[in-house]
Amino acid sequence: MEIYKLNGELEVLTGLHIGAGDDVMKIGGVSNSVIKDANSNEPYIPGSSIKGKMRSLLEWHYGLVNIGRDDEDEGKPFSSKYLTHSSFPKDTTLNQNAENILKLFGDANSEEDRPNYGITRLSFSDCEIVKNDAIKNTESKYENVIDRTNGTAKHPRQTERVCKGVKFKYSISLKIFEQDDEKKLKDIVKNGLELIENDYLGGNGTRGYGRVSFSNKDDWK
Repeated sequence: MEIYKLNGELEVLTGLHIGAGDDVMKIGGVSNSVIKDANSNEPYIPGSSIKGKMRSLLEWHYGLVNIGRDDEDEGKPFSSKYLTHSSFPKDTTLNQNAENILKLFGDANSEEDRPNYGITRLSFSDCEIVKNDAIKNTESKYENVIDRTNGTAKHPRQTERVCKGVKFKYSISLKIFEQDDEKKLKDIVKNGLELIENDYLGGNGTRGYGRVSFSNKDDWK
């Protein structure tokens, strides 16, 4: 087994909101804070946020969403049990892509008659902020609901966002086993990062939040 590392910077291009799960209503204050480190009080990006977004986008990209499933499984992450479902297309390329996704992100299915793809190949670290005294780390933005009858804004609320221009250090580890197609797995990770760049990270993406860019997308060490 070989372990490769992909290290680089994630730059915030538009305000980014990954929520902290506030459990207290602050009258007149920010009611929707971003997640912060408990010791430094600096914002960070959980590795799970990047992993989850990447996997979801890759499953859409490779056509793995809601195929080979019964109604109760719709919307769930792709699993090896769907490969043998009667509705799963008999397509070699599709099967190869599906198996590579399961190798990279893991397989939640544990039934004995299913293929064993081994341990999850990808590990994502939490992204620490790159400190820059020249720019602010966070800002508060008012959000409103528009009354359809008279066109006025109502129910204003403040959402905290990581500011445009803030950078974070990201780190991804990839395990490669003898039987793996190293180039293909690395290409899928790069593709996943590019899909996030073309979509968004965090919440409120349809409102313009969460556009990001990654450096060193194929500089594995």
